[in-house]
Amino acid sequence: MTEVHDHTRCLLGEGPLWHPERQQFYWCDILSRRVLTVQDGCTRGYEFDRFVSCLAWVDERRLLVGTRTDLTLLDLDTGAQEHVVPLEAENAATRSNDGRVDPWGGFWVSTMATGKGEGAGSIYRYREGQLTKLIGGLTIPNAICFSPDRQWAYFADTPTGIINRWRLGEDGTPQGDPEPFIDESDNGHSPDGAVTDADGRLCVAHWGSSRVAIYDADGAYESEVRLPARQITCPSFGGPDLTSLYVTSAMVGLPEEAVSAEPGHGKTFRSPDAGRGRPEPRVIL
Repeated sequence: MTEVHDHTRCLLGEGPLWHPERQQFYWCDILSRRVLTVQDGCTRGYEFDRFVSCLAWVDERRLLVGTRTDLTLLDLDTGAQEHVVPLEAENAATRSNDGRVDPWGGFWVSTMATGKGEGAGSIYRYREGQLTKLIGGLTIPNAICFSPDRQWAYFADTPTGIINRWRLGEDGTPQGDPEPFIDESDNGHSPDGAVTDADGRLCVAHWGSSRVAIYDADGAYESEVRLPARQITCPSFGGPDLTSLYVTSAMVGLPEEAVSAEPGHGKTFRSPDAGRGRPEPRVIL
């Protein structure tokens, strides 16, 4: 049964990450400019002066955070922040959005226009000090995740309703052009964040549909996890055995009466026994 992991009502919860060395769950509230966690039974927030949206773990003490203007190291013990590399810092209209680390230690991070302007988004890969643009011309790039056999990267451009896959080379560099993999354009669901499990299934958050949809490794729909919030943003496996699905949500843009009457909006959830996850790879600085 799905339960509330944290009762904080995020404006735009995103970027969930289970830190395998700390055995602790972290996530972002983009619009409140905070990285959040539950520590010793209490919610702890790390404050930023700009939007923060996605996370990667570096070591037991540090996370790499995708922000509106850069990638920044966050010291989880002291809260200290250290700039690593700019990310569209010259473009005041964009911010980071979705992100996940590939099996080679490359942090894929997307950008989008804060006003959701068409074609303003891109996906980058950061590894060993180098930030490389992989693709541009997207609007709301989401659903970044990777197949456990290292053959494919996945991503969606949410307004299109299509989840793409992109073949990967031996070093994790994409090969050729991405191709459509799961088409949700006609079913009324909008793909947001996603994660794969150990069997290669895709767990995809559906913004506006109160669910995480689960597809098998061939892209066929299997089942869903229902959640008590409309705007589901991103799932991530966690817990000591990586069988719990942690899921973020958002309350931004909802009518006041819905926010008041339906208390789940914006909260962060945990669904136990939802599958068999894998530890998230470490990003290679």
